[in-house]
Amino acid sequence: MKPQLHVGPAVFERLAPDWNTLVQESITNTPFQRLAYQQSWWQHLGPGNLYTVSVRDENDGLVGIGSFYLIDETLYFNGCVEETDYLDLIATPEHAETVWEIVLDCLNSGDLPQWNTLDLCNVPDASPTRDILPRLAQSRGFHFSTEVHEVCPIIPLSETFDDYLAGLDKKQRHEVRRKMRRAAEAGLEIQTIGREDHIVTAVNNFLVLLEKSHPDKAEWLNEERVAHFHQIAAAGQADDTLQLMFAVMEGRQAAALFNYDYNGRVWVYNSGFDPEAFSHLSAGVILTAKAIEKAIENGRTAFDFLRGDETYKYRFGAEDTTVHRIVLERKS
Repeated sequence: MKPQLHVGPAVFERLAPDWNTLVQESITNTPFQRLAYQQSWWQHLGPGNLYTVSVRDENDGLVGIGSFYLIDETLYFNGCVEETDYLDLIATPEHAETVWEIVLDCLNSGDLPQWNTLDLCNVPDASPTRDILPRLAQSRGFHFSTEVHEVCPIIPLSETFDDYLAGLDKKQRHEVRRKMRRAAEAGLEIQTIGREDHIVTAVNNFLVLLEKSHPDKAEWLNEERVAHFHQIAAAGQADDTLQLMFAVMEGRQAAALFNYDYNGRVWVYNSGFDPEAFSHLSAGVILTAKAIEKAIENGRTAFDFLRGDETYKYRFGAEDTTVHRIVLERKS
């Protein structure tokens, strides 16, 4: 195996030809490992200094990427923590342990400034990283700790929308059907942004709804996050992974979902709604229900609400999965 340490953001262009191919074969294959997301997050939100270890096999095939930023003597995954729901080493399952060994050795080689802690956020419950790192920490003299960081409620999707509804609580099933029927009678429409639509305008409209939906979201949406939304949306539109949907009534956008449609599931990255626009029609509920229906029609296997335990997710039948924080600290 041939490791290489890359310092700074030039690594994204350097590894671009092979990056997403590796992600598709990786132990964790989500939109957040893909090149466009990783590059955009670093460009607009990354602090400190970026250090990336790439690993190639004897045939020069890319088999591993570990990308981290260093701040205050602590290394974090690129993307950690607020904006990115799943993070992990990018490596094929058969090479994951070897790549982690090489990454840790490279990070410890003296080519980086002093660091004392490797603090990894949002590692999925099913990731082999959770089994690999305790062993490697012990053999390398690190103190190891881990904890559940947050929940990610997910709906395992049925073969038909009727089957999905049948699996809901009786009261919730009745409510969804009633609200969908009332919205259809009122003329509420669902619009999905396509490849020919003007993505800048669509994202701006989405961000208006995001800000209106809650004061905390309005405060959270700073200039850097606006730029990040625009960049990942444009990339998602270009590679058909973006699903940007609006609930529209009488020409007015009442609610929106910013989703990824990738790797057999829909990932709900963020949402927004106008509390003063046709609130009696429950546009946000209708939009979510229609997004689930569309996912089923398209043969997707899961509808992932990503991090957060908001009540509405469970009303739609979501079940908790977990993401974990893993910390390796040098022993004093």
